[in-house]
Amino acid sequence: MQDHPIFSDEHRAIRKTLREFVTKELVPYTDEWEEAKEFPDSVFRRMGELGFLGLHYPEEYGGQGGDYLCGVILAEEMMGCLSGGVAMGIGCQTDMVCALLNKVGSAEIKERFLRPALAGEKIGCLCITEPDAGSDVASIRTTNQPDGEHYVINGQKTFITNGVRADFAIIVTRARGSEGARGMTLFIVEKGTPGFSVSRKLEKVGMHASDTAEHAYQDCRVPAENIIGEEGQGFYHIMWELQPERLFGAVSSVAGAQIMMDMTLKYVRERQQFGRPIGKFQAIRHRLGELATDIEAARQLSYHAAGLIKEGELPVKEITMAKLFASRMANRMADEAVQFHGGYGYMMEYTIQRFWRDSRLIRIGAGTDEIMLEVISRQMGL
Repeated sequence: MQDHPIFSDEHRAIRKTLREFVTKELVPYTDEWEEAKEFPDSVFRRMGELGFLGLHYPEEYGGQGGDYLCGVILAEEMMGCLSGGVAMGIGCQTDMVCALLNKVGSAEIKERFLRPALAGEKIGCLCITEPDAGSDVASIRTTNQPDGEHYVINGQKTFITNGVRADFAIIVTRARGSEGARGMTLFIVEKGTPGFSVSRKLEKVGMHASDTAEHAYQDCRVPAENIIGEEGQGFYHIMWELQPERLFGAVSSVAGAQIMMDMTLKYVRERQQFGRPIGKFQAIRHRLGELATDIEAARQLSYHAAGLIKEGELPVKEITMAKLFASRMANRMADEAVQFHGGYGYMMEYTIQRFWRDSRLIRIGAGTDEIMLEVISRQMGL
């Protein structure tokens, strides 16, 4: 992971700096944040101050001007904080919200929202899923209705990462009377806008340090200048956004699986049963060998997709394969790691249980396994 040929000396220097930051400024507090079920907004500000939120964004808007691989390194190193919730909260900012702002936002939108988001001064969230529409984005029902220089928005959104703390939300809406992919538009709704409310903070099985919310929009008036991208093209903007989000998930899954592997290797070398370390038993050695192979395969597939993006391509099939394979692999690694730890693996004092709980979400978020298989098969011409 640290010395793959696609990474340059500059990339390795960034990785070293990020790892030192995560170790010194995040790891000592993640247990506390998990218990509190949130991490402080100051983490965003600190990471913005250090330039970490804008590693692969234009210098023109406060980014560092690096290539896409800098974002890959961020995704990997954030898992070292040992909290999937913290990593997901930061990833939502860098690879969902900022990705859309940078890709389809106007110069004015970028000044108003991308610049402060990269600085960690404003936190954003992306609102797609609704109570009755998840993987089927074309079925969303939140509506927009033009009214002079404003649009009136009505509807509900759910499963929103950073949704409680967000200073602004990018929401997917549709024109009244439109159907399917047509007539969908993205709006930025700022905190405090009349008619916009956080209706509920959701309780999750894992990812505890990440706040997840439901939003309600009731006759919410949003100025037309807050449209992001082209009016009526929102569906296609979101289909693009899902690609960096999915690869972020794949890379994070590989990094998390490697951490779980390292924890498990340490445990099986030290844990004695029947007069010898349990890692000496063939059943355990062979299973760990298979898992190590799966981790490496997922890593190479993810790096291949990342390398194609760096070269200016948008390899939908490879990204989707990486997300599917890496997330399933991380789930297997988590389940086996808990099994190898035995009763200790089920105890809250052992970090491995947190990875077990956190890793399950990635097979659902940013597109379920079933959707990934559908995308791959379509890319194959089926």
